[in-house]
Amino acid sequence: MAAVKDGEYTATVYRLIKDRKYVEAIQILSSQLQKHTKSRAALSLLGFCYFHLQDFSSSAECYEQLSQLHPEVEDYRLYYAQSLYRAGAYPEATKASFALDNPNTHTKMVKLQACIKYCEEDYSAAKLLLEQLPPDDPDYVFNMGCLLYQEGRHEEACRNFLSAMQVLGYLPALSYNIALSYYSLKNYPQALVYITDIIERGITEHPELSIGLKTEGIDVHSVGNTLVLHETALIEAFNLKAAIEYQLKNLKGAQEALTDMPPRAEEELDAVTLHNQALINIDTKPSEGFEKLAFLLQMPSFPRVTFGNLLLLYSKHEYFDLAADVLAENAHLTIKFLTPYVYEFLDALLTCQTAPEEAFRKFDEMSSRLTEQLRRLTKQLQEARLARDDEVQKKVLQEYDLIQEKYITVLMAQAKIYWNRENFPMVEKIFRKSVEFCNDDDTWKLNVAHVLFMQNKYKEAIGFYEPIVKKHYDNVEQCNIQECPCKSKASILNVSAVVLANLCVSYILTSQNEEAEELMRKIEKEEEQNSYDDPNKKVFHLCIVNLVIGTLYCAKGNYNFGISRVIKSLEPYNKKLGTDTWFYAKRCFLSLLENMSKHMIMLQDAVVQECLQFLELCEVYGKEVPAFIEQPLDQVQTHIGKNTVTYEARLLKSLFYEVIGWNK
Repeated sequence: MAAVKDGEYTATVYRLIKDRKYVEAIQILSSQLQKHTKSRAALSLLGFCYFHLQDFSSSAECYEQLSQLHPEVEDYRLYYAQSLYRAGAYPEATKASFALDNPNTHTKMVKLQACIKYCEEDYSAAKLLLEQLPPDDPDYVFNMGCLLYQEGRHEEACRNFLSAMQVLGYLPALSYNIALSYYSLKNYPQALVYITDIIERGITEHPELSIGLKTEGIDVHSVGNTLVLHETALIEAFNLKAAIEYQLKNLKGAQEALTDMPPRAEEELDAVTLHNQALINIDTKPSEGFEKLAFLLQMPSFPRVTFGNLLLLYSKHEYFDLAADVLAENAHLTIKFLTPYVYEFLDALLTCQTAPEEAFRKFDEMSSRLTEQLRRLTKQLQEARLARDDEVQKKVLQEYDLIQEKYITVLMAQAKIYWNRENFPMVEKIFRKSVEFCNDDDTWKLNVAHVLFMQNKYKEAIGFYEPIVKKHYDNVEQCNIQECPCKSKASILNVSAVVLANLCVSYILTSQNEEAEELMRKIEKEEEQNSYDDPNKKVFHLCIVNLVIGTLYCAKGNYNFGISRVIKSLEPYNKKLGTDTWFYAKRCFLSLLENMSKHMIMLQDAVVQECLQFLELCEVYGKEVPAFIEQPLDQVQTHIGKNTVTYEARLLKSLFYEVIGWNK
């Protein structure tokens, strides 16, 4: 930018501010202040620009100087206190707010002090301050809604926010609070109505914020953390939308919600966005996710669920030592951020590693308490139905679902102790005891089916697998929330490939070949449709079903048919060769080589040639395919050249030559 003459800088700065070019305006104002250190206009405009860039510390410095230079101007004292508050300097902001204690600014002082107390989580003090305001003050109604929300009185909070909106009109922050209240009440469709409104207004009124462009693959620059962005509540709305999609198990929708938000650089992201990115992408980017959650834990403030989620994710990925270390190092956070249930669950889970029997006892105690709560709620529900009290029924059902979810989580952790020991009859016994409260839950049914399958009780396993799979037979809307934007089409491919494979095997071993063929035709049809919609997408369901069937024949000793089935299941290799499919295939080949080396079986020459040709094709197509998934936080990582299907295919081929006595 060309140099601006002393007499022209004010008009230039006003023009830049009007165009929201605050950084350029700051450069001119800083240059002007080097010449005139006490220029009131320059300092005032500089503070304004810093405030709009959300650099509240710098804004506070400007307004502090102005307050000292011009103590007669009350606005400067107000802006100084507000800047300190927004910068998170709550003690300093409280001290600065007392300078506003005069008839003209007393109400503003009370509101500011109430906000400070709220941010300090001193809700009782915030309430006392708010009660000094007139009950018909819209800010009183709005802020009381926030306090009611913190007390868990979400319905009352929602009513307050709706009342405030009738007086104040549309405000993005108010609309977001209404959506948040509905979300807490699990009324997701109504929450999405307000979220959609915030997003649509943001797109219409602020095209410069590049909403949704990143999802479309367009390279866009960071829009920064400006006051305009803050006032639109777009970041909060997209994060809440991601949370709803995540709760509805629509992971793709949750990921899109995060990429749809206005683009910002990594260092500009807020704590909630960082947390949600880590949680939603943990399966695809585990190392990055753990790094973000651990980073947040070192920050002065972070989302309340961060501590518990980090511990639970460490446990899920079996980093029990890391979970124990985090728990020990942050004992002061336990009472504040972990519910008694989560703490007990983590304690029992970590105990599994050293004393499984003691862990089982702890889980059993938790299970007994949860069982008592479920029985009590069942009785309350029956009484409410007799009284025809729909409101009570609704509340009891919500609480019942929450307790049932906890109960099933404890039950699965308890059963896993015996599953790891391959004591499947004991696992079945645990599941049978829980039938009273879990017989309608798909997670429970699925795990019962697995344990029956592992005990060769195929007919009984079919009884549990079949209803779950057949739910996805018809290509109809499956979302049970009316008019929900998150609705997705049902598809047999939404069922885990292993479940489909186990059901097919169960059909075959109970002489229900027609049912097995029908299921496989259904999978094939869905995969063909997927390939038509997205030619580059890899889908492994039918491949894994065939692999499992091939594995079954190999396990029965029929390697000629079993290996051929495994080989054909991976055609075409560019679409079917993946880490999971290679895992099943190589197990069969290793079993074959072991039996051949012991001279327990003889393979036909044609099948041997087929095997070698298959391994050569795996070499060609497996250069970019990882042979196995490494744990993200392992200290020693496998050499990148060895973790490929190509490398392992060559090893298997060399073993084949060695076993059959051929030279290369």
